[in-house]
Amino acid sequence: MTTESKCPVMGKTHQAAGGTANQHWWPNQLNMRILRQNHPQDDPNGEGFDYAKEFKSLDFEALTKDVDALMTQSQDWWPADYGHYGPLFIRLTWHAAGTYRITDGRGGGGAGAQRFAPLNSWPDNVNLDKARRLLWPIKQKYGQKISWADLLIFVGNRAL
Repeated sequence: MTTESKCPVMGKTHQAAGGTANQHWWPNQLNMRILRQNHPQDDPNGEGFDYAKEFKSLDFEALTKDVDALMTQSQDWWPADYGHYGPLFIRLTWHAAGTYRITDGRGGGGAGAQRFAPLNSWPDNVNLDKARRLLWPIKQKYGQKISWADLLIFVGNRAL
């Protein structure tokens, strides 16, 4: 017996079957890591795109003014609660960042993945498509100078 202290929750894992990882239970499973590789031709921004350079050229004051104006411009197709979209954008940001998994470092707001399936159809994210639709004219205006990921996080912080 070892005297080394271990976490009472994760310190003693059952190893009767040889381990607890998926590959121990299903040794013949497909290796999906190949799907996480990105070929340069698949980059919609092009091979020479430098986001840091584009972001530095962003007129941050103009972006801030546009976001502030958007928050109080209630739309007929999705009226703002009490005349302000701030709470909706805070929720959008919360849910964009809330997918982060500490176990493997995946998810979170860094990729703007909330725009895509399956996240965009999760019940918790209901009506956030409207918040993204409200942001579309701003994203079109600033183009590659700000990513969807950064815009989704920025609007929630600005709403605070």
